[in-house]
Amino acid sequence: MQEAAGASVGLDVRYHLIEVAGADSAGLRTILDGVRTLGFAGINVTFPYKAAVVPLLDALSPQARAIGAVNTVVVTDGRLTGHNTDATGFDNALARVIGAPAGPVAIVGAGGVGRAAAFALAARGTPLRLFDRDAGQATALAAALPSGTDVRICDSVAAALDGATGLVNGTPVGMLPDRNTPVPPTLLHAGLWVADAVYFPLWTPLLLAAREAGCRVMTGRELAIDQGVDAFRLFTGREPSRDAMVAAFDAVMAARSP
Repeated sequence: MQEAAGASVGLDVRYHLIEVAGADSAGLRTILDGVRTLGFAGINVTFPYKAAVVPLLDALSPQARAIGAVNTVVVTDGRLTGHNTDATGFDNALARVIGAPAGPVAIVGAGGVGRAAAFALAARGTPLRLFDRDAGQATALAAALPSGTDVRICDSVAAALDGATGLVNGTPVGMLPDRNTPVPPTLLHAGLWVADAVYFPLWTPLLLAAREAGCRVMTGRELAIDQGVDAFRLFTGREPSRDAMVAAFDAVMAARSP
């Protein structure tokens, strides 16, 4: 997507995968120092390092600081500044595909993407119902949200969905090779919209069940593309062709399909 976006504005962009499994703080610092030294314009950070990189950066955008998670790092004059385009990307995607939430939204998973979605929804004044298997993580997210946010910590997925009009899966459950769902299909109904951050596969077990139940759905494709659009702006200061990024994303997904 980033290379296609570059071509759309006449830039020769190279986007490379840096994959190090199980990196500790020292390992992440080494990677970031390399990014700084080698002249990268920036990098994206993905699960499970979005919170771990925060203390290793030189600066944070106000939004990234509040969320406590970073998925986009911009390099300027050797300084690394963290941003969160998961939040802006989720907000843009939701507005386009679902529209403004009409009532409470249940968020399952209070980690990286779940935190980003919570902050995006809180900024809209949407009541939130949080569930995470780690209750402490849900409590920490609730405490970090802006003052005045209508937020409730729930002890089960069912409790979070009670009275909710929307559902966000902020966990990696359903990402291949995992074929589970974070939400029992019996809890889904036609009055609910469902958004999943997972994009491989696009149609997770959760979204397949949601579609079967008559829910409006937003696949992880939308967030993946919109966060990438916002990241490109930060990396380059240029406005990319969203159509070019959509085509690039869809081509990769088509090639991965069996």
